[in-house]
Order: sequence, then C-alpha cells, then structure tokens
Amino acid sequence: MRLKDKVAVVTGSSRGVGNSVALAYGREGARVVVNYTSSEKAAVETVDAIKGMGSDAIAVKADVAVKADAENLIQAAVERFGRLDVLVNNAGFTRPALLVKMTEEQWDQVVDIHLKGAFLCSQAAALQMKEQKAGKIINVTSVAGIVGTVGQVNYSAAKGGVISMTKSIARELARYNVCANVISLGIVATDMTEKIRSDEKLKEVYMNRILLKRFAEPGDISPPFVFLASDESSYITGQLLCVDGGYGMI
Repeated sequence: MRLKDKVAVVTGSSRGVGNSVALAYGREGARVVVNYTSSEKAAVETVDAIKGMGSDAIAVKADVAVKADAENLIQAAVERFGRLDVLVNNAGFTRPALLVKMTEEQWDQVVDIHLKGAFLCSQAAALQMKEQKAGKIINVTSVAGIVGTVGQVNYSAAKGGVISMTKSIARELARYNVCANVISLGIVATDMTEKIRSDEKLKEVYMNRILLKRFAEPGDISPPFVFLASDESSYITGQLLCVDGGYGMI
C-alpha cells in the first residue's frame, strides 16, 4: 500500500472528485478525514467504505471558507490520528453568470470557497507540517484557471489564484520538507458537471476541446492524487500537473 498509515484530510470529500480521492487514499492504506458541509449521510457512507477496506476514517463537518472551521478540521485530524501527512484542498462549487450580470455575492461565494478555503486550510495544515518537518499539500485547480471560461469569471479567477498560491506555498515550506503541488482537472463526471454532460450543445462544445474525446471518470483522476500524496513524489514541489484529457492544450 502506497499510503499505509499516512493521515490525509480531503476537503469536500463526501461526493464528487473529493470522494473519489478519499476512497483511493483509503484503498492505499491512508487514514482519512472526510470533510463535508451538508452531505452528512454521504460522508458517513464514505467513512464506512474506507473502514471496510481495512483502514480508518472520520467525518468532519466544516466550511473551509470560515477560519475557525478550517482550523478545527485540521485539529480533528491531529487529535484523532496524531499527525497530518496530506492535505487535499478540493472543496468547491460554481455560481455561473456572465461578467456583466454576475453579482458580488456570486463572486464572493466562489472565490471564498475555492481560494480562501484553500488558503485557510493550507495555513492551518502548515503549522502542523512544519513541526513534523514533513507533509504534502495538494491543491485542486481547473482548466478554467488556465484558459478561462465564459460565464465563470469568478471560478476562473479563483482557480488561477490557486496555481500561483500553490507556488508561493511551495517556496515558503520547502525548508520544512513540505511539498505543495496543484492538479488541474478538466471535465470530470460529477454532479457539478451534469449540465455540461447532459446538454448536447454544451457537450459538443467541450468535446471539441478535449483531445482524448471523452469526459474523465473519477477513476481517471484519483491516481495522480495518490502519487502526489505518496513518498514517490518527495522531490516534486511547486508543480502543476494537468489531468484534463488534453483540454488545456487547446
């Protein structure tokens, strides 16, 4: 097992991409903190699934865009498992609107969860990882943060910020043997992308941009998360890994 006995916090892991990552970590022997904000049932089911694999897990409710919640999330991992080896900043949602119609609330909601949330959790995790002199921070961005997308200036701005923030974190924490990297995803088959995948016109538009001509399944994207969490990536930091079927190439 590549992550045996490692302790990982995966934000937004009751469903979607985060859920796939949490389950993959459990299969590889990690003890996982499953984070959720509203989907308690799904989070508990994920915890049970990980325990069924022979590993251990707990579910922790936390809004990562709130400083106290982010700190409590990290503290819960340390109190239960004694340390923190991996943080995956994945939590997020979209509030789409064209630039001239986007409200301040829509902007704030998306930037807060994707960018501020990743900052707050990384800040709390860094304090623990510095003491340990070891740790991995994996931030999740999107092709939207690289090439932009119509109707999502809030999401694109937040995800672009995640990339540069990760590089700064990597520079600051390298002296403590803490690695920080970012994974860029394309269109993954989750609830958040259902409209894109079910609307034939939108589907055609996006399919024309994806070199591999298919949307990603959760199983396509979890292996890179395992790799960056493992000891195999101990000499990799400050890097952007695109797992997007070639979308970012266009």
